[in-house]
Amino acid sequence: MTIAVSFFAGAGGLDTGMHQAGFDIRLTVEIEDTFCETLRLNYPDLNVMSGDIMAYDRDRIYREANLNRGEEVDLMFGGSPCQSFSTAGKRKAFSDPRGQAMIKFAELVREVRPKVFLLENVKGLLSAALKHRPLNQRGEGFPPLESEELPGSALQYLLRQFRGYKVSYELLNAADYGVPQTRERVFFVGVRNDLGVRYQFPPKTHSPEEKEGFQRWITLGELLQNVHFDEHHYVDYSAERLRYMKMIPRGGGNWRDLPREIVKEAMGGAFESGGGKVGFYRRLWVDRPAPTMLTSPIQKSTNLGHPFEDRPLSIEEYLAIQEFPQGYQVAGTISQKYTQIGNAVPVRLARILGESIFELLQNIELQRQINEVNYQVAATNIDR
Repeated sequence: MTIAVSFFAGAGGLDTGMHQAGFDIRLTVEIEDTFCETLRLNYPDLNVMSGDIMAYDRDRIYREANLNRGEEVDLMFGGSPCQSFSTAGKRKAFSDPRGQAMIKFAELVREVRPKVFLLENVKGLLSAALKHRPLNQRGEGFPPLESEELPGSALQYLLRQFRGYKVSYELLNAADYGVPQTRERVFFVGVRNDLGVRYQFPPKTHSPEEKEGFQRWITLGELLQNVHFDEHHYVDYSAERLRYMKMIPRGGGNWRDLPREIVKEAMGGAFESGGGKVGFYRRLWVDRPAPTMLTSPIQKSTNLGHPFEDRPLSIEEYLAIQEFPQGYQVAGTISQKYTQIGNAVPVRLARILGESIFELLQNIELQRQINEVNYQVAATNIDR
């Protein structure tokens, strides 16, 4: 079996996809006890440990994964906390404890030396500065930005942490791989230098419009037509929010579709603010993929309303959009359930990436066997 170790498991989106791709996941680490319960509910035989990545080293990984000292880990993977790189956050990068967890992941990669690693995070990491200078302290009258304050400096710092690996990274849109959701995340895949190959991301299979070589993106409407739900669990809108949501057109719309005479009243202070404000009073469109599943579908500025019913998306719909297996169970309060599912890597995308890494590892092993045979043949000829 191809051995894998998982960190930052959450609800198990990456773990599920990697398992479907053929990996033998010997250890799964998650810091939140409730999230560990989710994993155990769905995978009773999975070796789930409730622990902080900051407390791990090579010896602990090998001990808890029940690996012999001489065994190699084929893949180490995880989707590390993203808040320190989110454009909506404080942008503390690696000075934030959640950013430090990503650096710890890189440290463990250097210690364990898996053949391949995979790391997932938000696209804000690509442009983040290692040190954020507030906007009101830039420009005329202030000193020029230092190198660590420049956009992209956090990315370059992170890449330097993966010494000994050929690292490929790419911003992937899940919809481009058949997921009914336009979720953009950056993925890093590194292959150990001595293996002599560089990872290439799998080609896209879908596009916004059907064209030669591509299928059309899967829409939310198509998904809802093809799945059946016995019941729905969700958080009700407040009476005020519900009043305005009922005014949004069925099949998709947002605050711009409210009657002109009440828009300002409904939007409050946000009416005068900048930006597109697309998430306010949003009822999802049936003729396009869902937007990114968030950790809550009822925040005022990032509402994820059902296209036809006067409610937010349910837990069951969240799971379907993220393409978890039918009957997948999620532990905790309804808020914790939304958080776990919203943070997950879509299962289909995880499986596609896992399959491409699995194939890469098989090719590496095949080449090793060929080289060994060639060496033995050459040695025999010399002896003659």
